Amino acid sequence: MDTLADSLFQLPPSCSAWACQGKVSGHGNPYSEGWNDPLMTTSPATLPRLNAAYLESNPTLAGGTSGHSLREKVLQFGEGGFLRGFVDWMIDGMNKKGLFAGSVVVIQPIAQGAVASLNEQNGVYTHMMRGVEGGMVVERKEVITCISRGINPYTDFEQYLKCAHNPDLRFIVSNTTEAGIAYCAEDKITDAPPSSFPSKLTLLLLERFKAFGGDPAKGFILLPCELIDNNGDNLKKTVLQTARNWNLDAKFVAWVEQANVFTNTLVDRINTGYPGDEAEALQQACGYRDELFNTSEVFHLWVIEGPAFLENELPLRRAGFNVVFAESVKPYRDRKVRILNGAHTSTVLAAYLAGKDFVVKCMQDPVVSGFMKKAIHDEIIPTLTLPRQELEAFAEAVIERFSNPFIKHPLLSISLNSVSKFKARILPSVEQYVAGQGRVPDHLAFSLAALIAFYRGTEIKDAALIGWRNGKEYHIKDDLSILGAFAKLWQRFDGSAAGIAELVDGVLSKQEWWGKDLRTIPGLEAAVTRDLGFILDKGMRAALEQVTTPERRR
Repeated sequence: MDTLADSLFQLPPSCSAWACQGKVSGHGNPYSEGWNDPLMTTSPATLPRLNAAYLESNPTLAGGTSGHSLREKVLQFGEGGFLRGFVDWMIDGMNKKGLFAGSVVVIQPIAQGAVASLNEQNGVYTHMMRGVEGGMVVERKEVITCISRGINPYTDFEQYLKCAHNPDLRFIVSNTTEAGIAYCAEDKITDAPPSSFPSKLTLLLLERFKAFGGDPAKGFILLPCELIDNNGDNLKKTVLQTARNWNLDAKFVAWVEQANVFTNTLVDRINTGYPGDEAEALQQACGYRDELFNTSEVFHLWVIEGPAFLENELPLRRAGFNVVFAESVKPYRDRKVRILNGAHTSTVLAAYLAGKDFVVKCMQDPVVSGFMKKAIHDEIIPTLTLPRQELEAFAEAVIERFSNPFIKHPLLSISLNSVSKFKARILPSVEQYVAGQGRVPDHLAFSLAALIAFYRGTEIKDAALIGWRNGKEYHIKDDLSILGAFAKLWQRFDGSAAGIAELVDGVLSKQEWWGKDLRTIPGLEAAVTRDLGFILDKGMRAALEQVTTPERRR
């Protein structure tokens, strides 16, 4: 997507465009650095509210489209910032390109939610994307109008079920958190509504089945966006389990299985939500009050696994969005986990001990960013199956995303549960690299030594192992059994070379952590022992500089 967002959003004459573009280095957020606009003379409380009436007076603001004039084709479980800044943003883009002509009805999935606020603004809100593209800091904003209405099934369950009678309804989208797709045996068919998302969905499907006499053409295409593997398969499984629990008719069960498409999807976009301290400046610049103002990074990716006809029914690619319709999401999931998540896990612990606190600061440091780039390009990408060109392009996008000056991602928050993250994100690359290259990957092996150094502590307090950096304590958070094991290992450490070897041996031998004895990977134990010794002797900064030198070889 190059110019789509720019072309879709037009500002009224009174609104400052703040078309912010500048080199990444030295360019910060204009709203948090004393940016001043002469138009900012009105209190947000006195500004007109962004809603359908305001758009009627400012028709160019939304590109001339409105969800209220379109058929409801999409049912969406979830009113939060992610879906509004991802799926709804894309649907709005298709509408404004004349490719979809459909609106979204939003269902509040839990008792406490924001559907009332959504309806107060007639489903209209501003979405701003901010980040780095092609080495430049960019900002784009749009007024999104594809949402027709919101329904709270806890206060209007009948209206919720009526949605099933709409012959135009074709797609169901959801983002109910990772815990949302879970079977609940306590839910009853008589509940109005039942507590869990799968049970609510089962009732909706049953209503649809009855309303159209089991017509196979009236099934749905389901696009769950929950961040779990095989989200569509798991959603289908829980719906069928609920149907069995409720002793529903076998014909209905067959209709669920045969007439509905449960896709597995992979979603990727950092949504930063309501802009908080910047909201007043942003609203004053726009000239209207928007309590649903939403922000995200510029990058987006949606991988959808399903039958080939989906691409025609949902023309997201034709609208210019970074969407992949694939036979399997696995290669793309592997790419994301190994490159994006793997870059985090392989770098942040060393970076923190080297004095960094946020991801963006890591990218501004040539030593730290150089370590990350070498790990990605030289050691992770060679282990993946997608075409090298696609992998390199994704890696460059990851580097730009990490360089986003609008997102302050603390390294300590990323450090949570680093042992299991290393197992899932780094270890597969290590094993495949060794198998393919016949030697240990320098940077990924170093990241394991950095993990051991980061987990250095002998005291557990408030469910955290206490580490020390430059005389100040930091909290290491992981499974308590893991923290306790590290504490015992470090308590026994005597500072000698033999002590380092014993420490590394104790960590790598933990099959319950890694799923195998890491000492069986040829060369890994020797590499980690040497790296840890250098870290403890010279400090993390010097160790990072040493590992990134071209002449270093194991």
